[in-house]
Parts: sequence; C-alpha cells; structure tokens
Amino acid sequence: MGLQALLESGLRADQEVSKPHYVRQKERLRIELVNAQFDLQQARLPVLILVSGDDRRGINAVVQLLHEWLDARYLDTTVAPEPSQGDRQRPPYWRFWAALAPRGRIGLIVGGWAAAPIRSRLSRELDDAGFDAYVSHAARFEQALAADGALVLKFWLHLPRKERKRRLAGDRPEADGPWQMLDSDEAVRENWDRWVPLADRLLEATDSPLARWHVIDGTQERVRNLAVARLLLTGLQRLLARRNPRPASILRGRRNLARTPNALAAVDLAMRFSDNDAYAEARDKQQGALARLTREAREQGLSTIVVVEGWDAAGKGGAIRRLTRGLEVRDYQVVPIAAPSQEEQSYHYLWRFWSQLPRPGQMTIFDRSWYGRVLVERVEGLARPEEWERAYTEILDFESQLVGQGIVLLKFWLHIDADEQLDRFTAREKTPYKKYRIGADDYRNRARRADYVTAVNDMVARTSTRLAAWHLIPANDKRYARVAVLRTVCGALRKAL
Repeated sequence: MGLQALLESGLRADQEVSKPHYVRQKERLRIELVNAQFDLQQARLPVLILVSGDDRRGINAVVQLLHEWLDARYLDTTVAPEPSQGDRQRPPYWRFWAALAPRGRIGLIVGGWAAAPIRSRLSRELDDAGFDAYVSHAARFEQALAADGALVLKFWLHLPRKERKRRLAGDRPEADGPWQMLDSDEAVRENWDRWVPLADRLLEATDSPLARWHVIDGTQERVRNLAVARLLLTGLQRLLARRNPRPASILRGRRNLARTPNALAAVDLAMRFSDNDAYAEARDKQQGALARLTREAREQGLSTIVVVEGWDAAGKGGAIRRLTRGLEVRDYQVVPIAAPSQEEQSYHYLWRFWSQLPRPGQMTIFDRSWYGRVLVERVEGLARPEEWERAYTEILDFESQLVGQGIVLLKFWLHIDADEQLDRFTAREKTPYKKYRIGADDYRNRARRADYVTAVNDMVARTSTRLAAWHLIPANDKRYARVAVLRTVCGALRKAL
C-alpha cells in the first residue's frame, strides 16, 4: 500500500482497547520505558523523536503522554512553530540542529522539519522546487544522525477525513471537553486536496531504513497511545542491544579514488612578491577594499563564512590576522577549531559548526573546520572509514544549505612544500614567543605527509563545487598567500553585493 493510501486509511485498528486492558498495558510499558531510558543515559546513546502529522489534538496528547510515561528530566522537548525572524535569517535547518539533545538524552521535536515545508508550500512561501529541496535536506539530516548512531523515531499522527469532520462539527464529544478548532485545523480541512499529496511526497521522500515513518491513526486514543509507547520501547531496546550503534550509512560520498586528480601538485609554489614595498601596497589596498565591502555587507545583511585550512605552519594564523585587520571588531568572529570538547562529543560532529553560523551581516572565520573529519580524523584513524566516507556527502549538504541561504562561503587551503614546512618548524623552535606552537605532534603529522596529501586531494576533488569551490593558495611566500586570501574574499563580496 502506498503512503497516500496509508494517509487516507489512517491505519485504523479494527478493535478498540478496553480500559482495563489499557491500564494494565500502560503500567507495564511505563516501567519498561523508564528502565530503558535509564540504560540509555548510562550508555550515552542519542535518541531523536519527531512527532508530526495532521492530528493536532493527537500530537498534543502524545507529547503529554511521553512526558508522563518517561522521566521528563532527561527529555528535551522542542516545539517548532512558525520560524522566528532570527530563524529566517539562517539556513532552515539551523534551528533543528540547535534543538538536538546530547547523547544519553531523548530529544523530542514537535512538528519540526515535517510540518514546516507543508505549511510553507500551502502558504506559497515555497514553490514546488523549494518544497522538494527542503524535503531532500530533511532526508539527509535524518540519515546523517542515524548513521552517526542515533535512534531516529518518527510518528505521523493522522486523523481520517470523516473523523475530522465529525470532531470539527462537534458531533463527537471529547473526554476532556469540547473540541477547540484552531486556524491550523481549518487550514488542513480547507486544503485537504492539496495537503494530502504534499504529505505523501514528504513521507515517501523521507522514509528510509535508518529513519522509518510510523503512520498512526488518531481515531482511537488508547490504540494510539499504546502504539506509540510500544514502538518507542522497541526502538530503545534495539538501540541498547546494539551498544555500538553506528550502522553503515546509505549516504556515501563519491568514491573514485583511483582517478582523483593531484590538485596540490598543480599549485605553483614559486608565486611570491618581489619585495616588501610591493607586498605592503597590495595588502593595504585589499584591506581598504575589504573594510568598505564588509560595511556594505553589514548594511545589506549579507553573511560570510571563511574556512582556512592548510598544512601545519602554512601561515593560517597570519592570513586570518591580515583579514581581520581590515574589519571592524563588531563585524567578525574567529572560531579556532581544536579537538572537540566533551560537550561537543555528545553530538554529531557538524553540530558545533551549525552553532557557530554568523548572524546577518557578519563574517565568521573558521581556523580549521568541519573538514577535520576527512583530514586529521581520517589519517589518524579517529574516524572509521565508513564515517569519513559519508562525511563528504554530509558536508556537501551542509554547505549547499549555507549557500542556499545566501551566505558567501569561501574555502582556502594554504599549501607549502615539505622543505618550507621544516624550515618554519625550526624557526619556531628558535623564536621564544613561538615555541609553544611547535611540538612532537607536528613532526609526527609531517612524517605522514603522503597520507595527508592523498586526503587533501580527495577532499578537493569531492567537495569543490561551483558554489563552494576550494581555493588552493601557494603559501611558500607568506606575503603572497596573505594578499591572495584578501583578494579572493574581496572579489567574492563584490560579486555577492
């Protein structure tokens, strides 16, 4: 049976559940759910529950039931109504990443990314292509979380059309008082013929082995409550039985390593300034232009993200400092990325980057970035092959959402050769205020340069797109690299403005 047929039938149960049977089942399920929740907390496993659908009263009742049957202290609930003005200034999925619960807790999202695109399509805020793009991001969002080990449990609560008419007409008295019709109920009724195909498209596009939809009829409340509780308990028990819940993802990056071009080999490392006067003149010119462009970006609400990656001692910090000297303090933030903190390890690896997105008109500069997943974590074995393999696709989706929101995204790799790197290591050791910036790890990483070259070339080949291309900067001459970064940022801002 197709998903549209499921919506029309509402998965109706043939028999009602008696009250004594319901009470017995309720007590047993409550005990087992709380026990599973405690085990979940101890094992630090992530759970995400999405409750959405067209049965508003049923959604409210299920949320209340989960708060009653579970230990609410370890249940993080987010209701996702119409996005706020602040939400609209960022990529749509920013607010859903922000709502994720850490490992060991249960995150409960009401409405969420299932309700939002239908509501926006009905109001014509989204066209057909926009709706499909939103839903496509939803599928990748869910699968990224599930592949990272999360239990993604989705309930679609449906009220059949005839039952809806009876309730809205007041033909069916409710145990807790008369049915209160809201604008959202009227909107579903008036737009039923448009609403059902949209729901069908959404459910079909986002139903996957890692994130199944459970369509539940809301006509019989006891049947509905027991169905939700049993499905949740089964999901928690399976997650706990796995204990190391990181299944192979169906999201894969393009794997064609045999023909990956050697992009680094094509970088002309001989590029340099002839003297300091020529460098200073070019630097000052670009910094002046950047100051004007960022003021205009602030006025227009244009946000910018600059990613600075490169070899150890390639001059990332120096390039960033030359950028920020052309900016007002209020217009930028620099985010240095190191090993994830204990809190950050409680989430999907992209979470900490979503949380650092710039406000409208601001520039955020990442000193290293989400590409650590396919660089250091890959080379050093901190991520398993299936984890860094799927990261290419996850990163492409992340960046497409940034660019789709109108954010200017620039990615730089500062490239130096092995001899220049060794010279800079030696110079750091001899400079008192730079000694802290060199250690055994730097030399160990240098010894694996061939592995990093392979990883960088794969990264460039698989994540350089028309809208978010990699800029490979010759950095044997620090002065040339600094001006090249400034010039590229200015050029991108001019084009965007």
